[in-house]
Amino acid sequence: MTLDDTSEEDGGGFDADDWTRLKPFTGAVATLDDVQARRAVFALGETDDPLPIVMDLPQPVIWWEEDGEQAAVAVQAESHLGADGEEMEILGLILPDGEGAVALMEDVDLVDDTDPTWRDLVTRAIDSSAADD
Repeated sequence: MTLDDTSEEDGGGFDADDWTRLKPFTGAVATLDDVQARRAVFALGETDDPLPIVMDLPQPVIWWEEDGEQAAVAVQAESHLGADGEEMEILGLILPDGEGAVALMEDVDLVDDTDPTWRDLVTRAIDSSAADD
């Protein structure tokens, strides 16, 4: 099953109660073919020693980005060494509207789906997306 197998009817998004249906990409480092087939959110080239990060996925997160905090669900986790030899832990995220995003592990808080802030952020994102339609 791919990340978008459940998206035919609903655009691939989630709400605070159905996020567990999102399919993670685990056990391997993603390739461009995986991204094009929508099995993975991202694939990195030009890095060294890529490894999947062993963690429970899917995983609710609060992503701290330029525009503030945002609810998401991590569905992919990889570790890569950059050109400077520094380790980067990278997550592939699905946002409530079904869009994909990439974030560094240091820019997210792993939360439980009962976290009131996460649930509120999901609800606000869904309400905002509905208002834009």
